[in-house]
Amino acid sequence: MYSYVPKTLTKPAPIIVAVHHCQGSASGYSSESQLMPQADKHGIILIYPNSKSGGGCFDVASQATLKHDGGGDSQTIANMVKYAVDNYGGDANRTYVVGTSSGAMMANVLAGAYPDVFKAASVYSGVPDGCFAVSGSTATQDPPGWSNSCANGQLTHTAKEWGDLVRGYYPGYTGSRTRMQIFHGTSDNTLRYPNYAEQLKQWSDVLALTAKVDKTNTPQSGYTQTIYGDGTTTTAQLVGYSAQGVGHTVPQHPDMDIAFFGI
Repeated sequence: MYSYVPKTLTKPAPIIVAVHHCQGSASGYSSESQLMPQADKHGIILIYPNSKSGGGCFDVASQATLKHDGGGDSQTIANMVKYAVDNYGGDANRTYVVGTSSGAMMANVLAGAYPDVFKAASVYSGVPDGCFAVSGSTATQDPPGWSNSCANGQLTHTAKEWGDLVRGYYPGYTGSRTRMQIFHGTSDNTLRYPNYAEQLKQWSDVLALTAKVDKTNTPQSGYTQTIYGDGTTTTAQLVGYSAQGVGHTVPQHPDMDIAFFGI
């Protein structure tokens, strides 16, 4: 756990967990995510988990990490939030997560297994929650279990099937669900573009949303925005951004992340 705690904090302070990609690091993502200036401006606590796997990937596949309080990297990160609440003056009711690639996959896992902890997530170039799940994989695998069929966009399910996976990670949970903002590039050759649609299917089912509105060239040329249900980009439960011609590294949009979180 690496943290950034500005000298001047909102009391209690919002918390953003920022999760790095494979072959990345907490220190590297502290720059890539571009959130530290936002933290200074708004008095936000930042948490940067650092993967202990040899390849720098997070465990998003084991039964432990996919289960609420089941262990694995997801519970470790949830515990970091609790630590920040207890020791830094963090606000348990305003906790959010941002992630890229493996970090995006972890953000989806956290939204699924810990909806009671994370109020909103912003996901850059990920896959659906549970998509990498491999039979028999464990939290101690190094690197954590990889699924070629998922990464290549060959794993598809109905919205309800994806939603049932999420609901199964925290059986009996009836509280509010994590709001989701999802970015994906159409030319992603690492976690291929079909994963974008599968994520939207999954979370639209979990959040019980059907109606959607598309808007081209939003927020910039080449991006298509999709808003599900009622609301704006800052209030909607689910918003997607398809980035035409963009590869695996979709540029971070820290201003949009902060706005979506409602900070």
